[in-house]
Order: sequence, then C-alpha cells, then structure tokens
Amino acid sequence: MNEKFYKQIFDSITDGIYYLNKSGTITYWNTGAERISGYGASEVLGKGCKDNLLRHVDENGVDLCTNGCPLEATMTDGIIREATVFMHHKMGHRLLINVKSFPLTDASGKINGAAEVFTEIRKSNDLAHELELLRKEVMTDPLTGMANRRCLDVTAIHFEESIRNNKLKFGVLFIDIDHFKKVNDRHGHKLGDQVLSMVAKTVSSALRPPEIASRWGGEEFVVLAPGIDEKGLAVLAERLRKLIELSWIDTILGKLSVTASFGGTMVRPDETICSAIHRADSQLYLSKQAGRNCIHIDGEKYGS
Repeated sequence: MNEKFYKQIFDSITDGIYYLNKSGTITYWNTGAERISGYGASEVLGKGCKDNLLRHVDENGVDLCTNGCPLEATMTDGIIREATVFMHHKMGHRLLINVKSFPLTDASGKINGAAEVFTEIRKSNDLAHELELLRKEVMTDPLTGMANRRCLDVTAIHFEESIRNNKLKFGVLFIDIDHFKKVNDRHGHKLGDQVLSMVAKTVSSALRPPEIASRWGGEEFVVLAPGIDEKGLAVLAERLRKLIELSWIDTILGKLSVTASFGGTMVRPDETICSAIHRADSQLYLSKQAGRNCIHIDGEKYGS
C-alpha cells in the first residue's frame, strides 16, 4: 500500500495528526489538524513545532514547546505520551485538546521522528445541555458565541437556589480586556471583534463544568464558578489571566495580544449573584488602579 493510500485514510479521520522529522520539521498535516487548529497544511509544512504556531501550554501557562514538550521527549526515548494542553488556534484563542505522541522508526527500528494525534475536548453535562437548547433561541452573544446577559440571569437564578438551600460555595469573576479602545483605534473594529472572540473562546475553553462564562457587554466578561472557595477562585482567575496573555492574533503589523484585569468575590448566602457581580466589578477597578493584568479578590491581589 502506497503513501497516497495512507494519506486518504488519515485525512478521513476527525482527529488532528501530524508528523515531525528528527530535526523537528513538520512533514505531514492531515485535514483533521486543519479543521481543529485553523492552520492549512500549506501554512505549517516545512516549519518547526516551535515556530509560533500551536505553542502548546499547560493550564498554568507553561510553554511546553520550550519546557517539557511531550513530542520531543517521545522522539528521544520512544515512550508514548499523553497530555491535556491548551493549543493556539489560528484565530488567536486557546483551545483545550488532548495530545498523544508516538515515535516513528525506520526499517532498522531507529527513531527518525514522531507523530502527534490531537483531539478537541468538548465538555458536556446536564446544565450544558440545557444551555445548548437555550442557545438556539436568544441566549447566545452573536459575536463571541458565549452566553449573553439574559442567559447569565437565567443561570444565576438556577444557582441561587443551591446557594440558599445547600450552602453552596460560589465565586464570581469580572474580566475586562486591558486597553481595548487602543486596539480598536489602531487596528479597527473588525480586528477588535476578533480579539473579543479570541478572549471569549480562550476563557470558555479553560473552564470546567459547571463553570459558566458570559459576555457582560463591550470588552467585559463574567464567570460564575459554583462549588469553589476563595483560593480556588484565585487559581481559576490566574489560569484565565495567563491563557489570555499567551493568546495572540497574527496581523500584518505582527502578533497582536492583549491582557485582562480581573475582579472577584465570593457570593454571600444572603445576597443575589447580581449583587456579587457588582462587587466583583469594584474589585476589577482595584486591578485597573494597580496597573492592569492582575487580579483582586475581596481585597487581596494576585497575579502580576
């Protein structure tokens, strides 16, 4: 069976598949990889894994391309590895994927490259299913694809009952993209919309059910995080802050990246989530005063 036959098989697979030779150059890129990453084969073939393309990072924002690349390790010792990482999509956002690396050998059994298979991780649960049904009506922000204010209100009512009756711990984050007006002024509103979409998708991809993200308005977003304490809320905020900072869009002027400021608070048993959101907004103001790209949760500063 010739190479063309195997290419036809691999191109029919929905997972992303690519090969690296021993020097780290991409030699094969299937249609699944094009679909998941947004990069066409012509854009990646002949380039290296570290050439500012996928740039896998873990949930702590560590750049695996330069610090602990599973594919590179597999090419060295021949051990199959699997990991969950955040991949850089061509549109700029971070995408949660599962990667598995395999060694490639020549006829003598010597390692002469490696292959990676990657799959987009799609989260689902009962609440997510309900929100997906609502999404078909008027619960989705048309630009970013995330929940809108109306959806947030409905979801908040659902959670408030659990807060009152089950003493559920509940955190809220308020996020604002830093210097977004400058992005619009310099690059135009079309690219500004792409930045909004990039941040929204990065945030949504980094959440774990039943955490919910929504667009509050403009360049502002709100995250509802049930079942979390203040320490966990700070960890979540820092993960989102780093992933936003590590996302970018390629433009004719070079890479365009942004940062975001965060405010957070824990919902009190005797208040509404809406009230907590406004308190989180006031915490966000502290982050703006502190120089942006940082986090304030109930008076405590985190991040840069």
